[in-house]
Amino acid sequence: MLLHVGVIALAYAWRRNRQDGEPLIIERAAAVPSSPMGYVRGSPDAPVEIVEFADFECPGCGEFATQVEPEVRTRLIETGLARFRFLDFQVNESHRNSPMASVAAACANDQGKFWEMHDRIFAGQRDWSSVATQNPKPIFHGYARAIGIDANDWEECFDARRHADEAITHAREAGRISLRYTPSFVIGDQLLAGGQSFDAIKAAVDLATGPSRRPARSRSDQ
Repeated sequence: MLLHVGVIALAYAWRRNRQDGEPLIIERAAAVPSSPMGYVRGSPDAPVEIVEFADFECPGCGEFATQVEPEVRTRLIETGLARFRFLDFQVNESHRNSPMASVAAACANDQGKFWEMHDRIFAGQRDWSSVATQNPKPIFHGYARAIGIDANDWEECFDARRHADEAITHAREAGRISLRYTPSFVIGDQLLAGGQSFDAIKAAVDLATGPSRRPARSRSDQ
């Protein structure tokens, strides 16, 4: 993909910033448009939205999903302080199984089980990644059965590659805000690149909802 060179450059800058202890907020960004894009959990009345751009095969995305996101869910999403929007897209050419993971999750979403599949995919990343296998379908099929959806309907959806274009739409949105690294997060008008701690996410949410924030933009999905 054309994003690959940009990914390398930004990854280097991000690592350097982490070593220097500089903030991970790398630029100001426009809010993600209020279209039915990605997958959302949490109250529509939450005062701020956390938008994650993530590659299912990205190790840093897996680390965030398994180690940080559970706390984000319990302390921010379930309490109504924020809602969470997930946009998946393949940012690295070497992540050859990432598009299939996106389709697997989207097909689970057809049966109301996106987040359960999201969690299984990230937890089992080492088992189905392109380093581990050239055919991740049996593993994803096992996840579908384990989360209690109709595995036959899921398989039909997966084999037809339904929803494959959704990740392309997400990649275009990432390009619109000049995002080149996963995971990255848009919180209010802040763009944070790289894996984040819970404290960093909470600080960004507080800034987006605090009294010193700029006037909020109108969003039809709030």
